[in-house]
Amino acid sequence: MSADGGLIDWVAEALAPLGTVTKRRMMGGAVLYLDGVVFAIVDDETLWFKADAESAALWDAAGCAYFTYMRDGTPQTMNYRCAPDDVYDDADAMREWAAPAIAAGRRAPRKAKRA
Repeated sequence: MSADGGLIDWVAEALAPLGTVTKRRMMGGAVLYLDGVVFAIVDDETLWFKADAESAALWDAAGCAYFTYMRDGTPQTMNYRCAPDDVYDDADAMREWAAPAIAAGRRAPRKAKRA
């Protein structure tokens, strides 16, 4: 997994009216935050938005696949959905699709900080 820096810059630019996008490296990819709330990950050249049970129907209706990876030879999924194609070149679409991901991030339980 690696993170496309140009894609991360585009996400930050498109979401600037909503807040500040920051990143944290994760196994070669990146976790994206909007004002401290996790809302997406970037793997190679793909943006994956955070999802949850409340937003699942929206992602399903748009045909957005789950983020899947291999662990010990077995496919595993994470509750992130592939961003629709139009977010890659349309700032309005980026904000529209980021909104449910940001909401899912806000609903997610907070993890305790490491000591």
